[in-house]
Amino acid sequence: MGKRDNIKTTIRQAVDYWSKIVDECELSVDWAEADTHCWRCGCEKGLERCHIIPDSLGGEDSPSNIVLLCKRCHIDGPNVTDPEIMWDWIKAYSVPFYNTFWGILGAKEYEFVYKKSVAQEIKDILDLAGVRYDETVEKNIKDIQYEVMANAGIHFGHTYFNTATMAGIHRMTLKKLANCYRVVFPLCTDQKDEPKVPWWL
Repeated sequence: MGKRDNIKTTIRQAVDYWSKIVDECELSVDWAEADTHCWRCGCEKGLERCHIIPDSLGGEDSPSNIVLLCKRCHIDGPNVTDPEIMWDWIKAYSVPFYNTFWGILGAKEYEFVYKKSVAQEIKDILDLAGVRYDETVEKNIKDIQYEVMANAGIHFGHTYFNTATMAGIHRMTLKKLANCYRVVFPLCTDQKDEPKVPWWL
């Protein structure tokens, strides 16, 4: 396999091209910041010029074949010859607020692993404690989460928590929150009647 030529299309050319064609409401980034924020996750990270149709599959070095993604999203991106797939994938992950994307994926991972949403777990803990959700409780949860993050790490040279680690951070936060309000966690739920469905179905 020969060495690939450097991408000549600039970040500015890609932004200028796509901002006239794609509605920013469908993305996790505003066009005004699309030269600094990943188009999929909205995080402000070093952007990579990602071929929509991969170079290895005949994709051109032109603004119409380049999107801007952080390294993490670039690695996860589809490598197929149908350009629609890339846009379907980017748009499917659109979030309305910056820096929430990976936390949302971590919450989805939590629900997949524990069969209950983080929000429902918080509600159940507070209900059992007889506490109403308010600004004080919200601050308490955030403080606990920051404290818990000190007990989580990254690996393989990444600069971010993966989704499994984010799910673990949510779980550790909930345990500490329950302990604060003297609630036994995990909460007992009757799932005996529900058949176990394999994760791949």
